[in-house]
Formats: sequence, structure tokens, C-alpha cells
Amino acid sequence: MPMTRTYTVADFDYTLPAELVAQHPAPERSASRLLDGRAGLPADRVFRDLPELLQAGDLIVFNDTRVLKARVFGHKDSGGAVEALVERVLPGHEVLAHLRASKSPRPGTRLQFAGGAFGAEVLGRGGPDDSLFHLRLDAEPLALLDAHGHVPLPPYITHADAPEDAERYQTVFAERPGAVAAPTASLHFDAALLARLRALGIQSTRVTLHVGAGTFQPVRVDDLAEHRMHSEWFEVGNDAIAAIEAARARGGRVVAAGTTTLRALESAALGGTLQAGARETDLFITPGFSFRVVDRLLTNFHLPRSTLLMLVSAFAGYEQVRALYRHAVEARYRFFSYGDAMLLARALAAR
Repeated sequence: MPMTRTYTVADFDYTLPAELVAQHPAPERSASRLLDGRAGLPADRVFRDLPELLQAGDLIVFNDTRVLKARVFGHKDSGGAVEALVERVLPGHEVLAHLRASKSPRPGTRLQFAGGAFGAEVLGRGGPDDSLFHLRLDAEPLALLDAHGHVPLPPYITHADAPEDAERYQTVFAERPGAVAAPTASLHFDAALLARLRALGIQSTRVTLHVGAGTFQPVRVDDLAEHRMHSEWFEVGNDAIAAIEAARARGGRVVAAGTTTLRALESAALGGTLQAGARETDLFITPGFSFRVVDRLLTNFHLPRSTLLMLVSAFAGYEQVRALYRHAVEARYRFFSYGDAMLLARALAAR
């Protein structure tokens, strides 16, 4: 019996020229490049070629989360500048947020945002490890953020958000508000491509996972077993489960549009079979994980040392993913949220 390899965070490092980090989206969503990495030698395609790489009866599963305008700027009543990134909306006009300030505000502190358009009271700390601030806003949070917030672009995008980002850092089927980062593999789909997929008998369904800011955090421990994943809310409905069961019955493959969709599906199946419902997941997928649901994965290129790079390596095979990333760098693919995509098949060892 072959020995199982033990991985450290250094195994998921790679060198990326800074100019390959995409700062803006492609002129057209489906005009991004697509690296076909399902097997053998990598093949360079365009994303609108995707229907040719699937087959009638396949099922694409999308994440229908909607990105909040979650970043707001303001000041304390004492005058100090504050930047808030709302991570989660709670009942009662309350939120959990990351705060950046010269000095951490204490409970009871009043904050003013968007030039005084609305205020908030600091209630205390909250979230995992009390790493977030618990705030109560003056009015309904989603409405306030939509009116006064900024698109929470990832830290590796260096420009301030613009009208382009309000449209393009959002999928065309975004429906359920709650994410602070986009499910980026789905950014490549447009109405024309979705129509072509339907016409070819490639069906679709949706789940929801509200992506948190922790998705951009690198793993800071050498031993992967010591890393604690950030928790995210997800929901898999009965309709999605029925669509997956129907695809299996007709011999189709389940194609996850993005790592967030994959995490939702595999989290829902941790008990052995897919279970409908809404709950939290802190599932950390590393090589050796047993996949139960997803057969194909569409995904963008991920940060070095990130949990998402570990996930795709678990799915498609460590050496395969290393080779694909080397090719992508050499072929000058565009990386990260506004970058290009690749299509992966589940490795035999990951079944």
C-alpha cells in the first residue's frame, strides 16, 4: 500500500510575476481564457468554449450569493478615521465587521460613516476568536450598505472601486446578498453563454455560500492540521439535491462553478449523502479528502499558500495542479479574482 504524503504550507507556494495579477476584468465576461486541465497536457482555450468541454446531461451548480457593498469609511466621534468591512449581517440592524482604526474602539463608542450619512454603536467583539467587531447600525444594514458602501475588492487589486466593479465583481445571476467576496469562477458566465449551455442540454442549479473575507487569508502554520478555517454560511436546497440526483441518474457529471460551490456541496454531503438545509461550514479541504459530489471543477487561479489552492490540489491531484500553474505562468494567464479560469476533473485518487 503506498504511503500517504504529508503536506506542509510550503508545498503550496509558487512564484507569480506581479504583472500577472489581474487588476481589471476582461472586456467581455466569456472572453477570459480557459485552461483545460482535465487530463494530460494542458490546452489553452477561451471561456466561451466551455460548452464544447461538457456534454448533454451534465449539471452545472452555481453559487447565487450576491456581493455586498461591504466596505464603508468613516470616523469615531472623537475624530479618528475608521474603515469597516462588514462580514456578516445579523438581525436587529446589527453586523459583524472588520474595523481598521488607529486605536480599537471600545464598547459604547459611536462611529459615523459616509460623511455622517449613518452611524453605528460598537457593542463589543464577536465572531470566531472575537476577531470581529459587533456593531449596531442606525437603520437596516443592507439598505445602508447599498446606498453608501463600496465594493470590497480583494487586497491584491490596487485601485479603488469604480462603477465597473459594481457590475463586474458580481455574477449575472447574483441573487442572495451576503458575500464580501465574489464567487469568481462564475464571473465568466454571461447571458449568451448560459443560453448556449441550456440549448445543448447542459442543465444548471444553484446553491448559496456567502463568501467571507477569510477566503483571502494565507495559511500561516506549517502543519496544515493546525489551521482553522474561517466559517461561512451556506444553504443547499431540496431542488439542488433533486437536480444532482437526476443528473446522476442520466449519467451526467456534476460541475461545480467555483470552489465556493464545491465547499457547499461537499459540506452538505459530509454525512455520506447530500443533506438539504442551511448551516455553517468550516470545512478545510486538503489532499486526501474524499469527494462525494463534484466531478468537474471550474475555478480561477488562487493565491500561493492559500486554502483554495490546497482545495484544487486535493480535487485534481497535487502534481497535476502544480504543472497547470507552471503552464499558466509561462503562458501569461491572468491570475486571481479578475483573472482567467481553468477546468479540472476529479483525480481518481480523490474519488
